[in-house]
Amino acid sequence: MHDVLVIGGGPAGRALARACAKEGLHTAIVDRHPHRVWTATYGAWADELPPDAPAAVTSTVVRVYAREEHLIPRSYVVLDNARLHELPSSVTVLKQPVEARYTFNATGARKGRAEQTAVGTVIESDSTETTLMDWRDGDTFLYKVPLGGNRVLVEETCLARRPGMPLSELRRRLHARLAPGAHEERVRFPLDAPRSGGLAFGASAGFIHPGTGYSVATSLTLAPAVAQAVRAGEDPRRVIWPHSARIVQALRRRGLEALLRLNADETRDFFELFFRLDVDLQRAYLSGRDDVKGTAAAMTALFAAAPLRLRKKLIF
Repeated sequence: MHDVLVIGGGPAGRALARACAKEGLHTAIVDRHPHRVWTATYGAWADELPPDAPAAVTSTVVRVYAREEHLIPRSYVVLDNARLHELPSSVTVLKQPVEARYTFNATGARKGRAEQTAVGTVIESDSTETTLMDWRDGDTFLYKVPLGGNRVLVEETCLARRPGMPLSELRRRLHARLAPGAHEERVRFPLDAPRSGGLAFGASAGFIHPGTGYSVATSLTLAPAVAQAVRAGEDPRRVIWPHSARIVQALRRRGLEALLRLNADETRDFFELFFRLDVDLQRAYLSGRDDVKGTAAAMTALFAAAPLRLRKKLIF
């Protein structure tokens, strides 16, 4: 019998399988398409990743546009998909589940109501900067990130909407800015998906940040701690969802509900206020998964800075 079975061969599932194997646990992973090449682009802030995270490209200049331009003093990383996909030879790859002492569901997020959607294309550019958000043209934002060499991914993104903005509309808006490229990247995932029952990891466990859509950095960071808990015979759920992380997630869900109530102009005002915050408060809300004090301080500071017309939309 295996010690650990991970069902799902995406970045989260493979990170957990690697970590368990490193701890000497007899590990298997269920991946029905183990040789499928990943075409999605996985990005994260550099300071929320573990030291051994496989970076493909790091951008040290990050610009955000809302009402004004903001330089964010944090580096942004595009992860190396080939290295994220790697598994040690000690991990058994299966097509179907088998019995194991610990079985983790890492099959992805369950269906929610609020979604983030995006359509992107890869263009050639000499730019070495990353524009993470450019809200100046409406209720969607332009996301731009270098992929190495002279390749840049440019996406038209709807950060949060219930239901999600159709991909056809995002494609139309993107092509109004740029000529269609040979490669198209499409994004659609829930921001408010419920957690799967039992043992789960990654998006299945509810790791998706309700305000950003990010989850891979959390999976890469938590995988070693979860594996260590399994080896020690402890309940890994205490590592996956400690009490402080549950509180932060509840606060972020409230933030998502407020964001969904904003129109295009109010959304630009919201992000203008957010990126005027001290960078430590920005980091707490964007990346502090179990930082209750920092998350609450960021939300309080933004509310205090908001004009009355916007405060009415931000009240929970």
